[in-house]
Amino acid sequence: MPTEIERKFLVQGEAWRAGAKGERYCQGYLSRGDGYAVADRTVRVRVAGMRAFLTIKGASHGIARLEYEYEIPMADAEEMLSQLCDRPLIDKIRYKIPYQDLLWEVDEFLGENQGLIMAEVELTTTDQVVALPDWVGAEVSGDRRYFNAYLVDHPYSHWGDPPCPP
Repeated sequence: MPTEIERKFLVQGEAWRAGAKGERYCQGYLSRGDGYAVADRTVRVRVAGMRAFLTIKGASHGIARLEYEYEIPMADAEEMLSQLCDRPLIDKIRYKIPYQDLLWEVDEFLGENQGLIMAEVELTTTDQVVALPDWVGAEVSGDRRYFNAYLVDHPYSHWGDPPCPP
């Protein structure tokens, strides 16, 4: 079974930018939890540069979950993003940064989630020891607020807003 094992961290400072080259990602969700509960599955459409993907992810069990990803025609992805996906879409620039034999992916969010910068690293086992770059801050792997699917209903730019009156 294809399993994604991933840890997520907030990014601190600007040192990570040295030599990093990014690629624009636009993604939307066809199916996800209600925004409050952790979903037992999500179905995502993503355009990454000149390629497009459909991804199905299972429920998280710690830092692991099932993940199936398929390349799809760009025209299909663009239509799904335009017509079928929840709003707002997730818009970000992804930077790939090698560090001590692992590939870190730093996501700099744009649009409704501007100001949020997260780093993630995929592992081969759940107990794999990871050397952290100095620009990695607090770990947020288990904090659902930092799941991209959660950010659709709760954009980062609104986190400081007071709740609506009853």
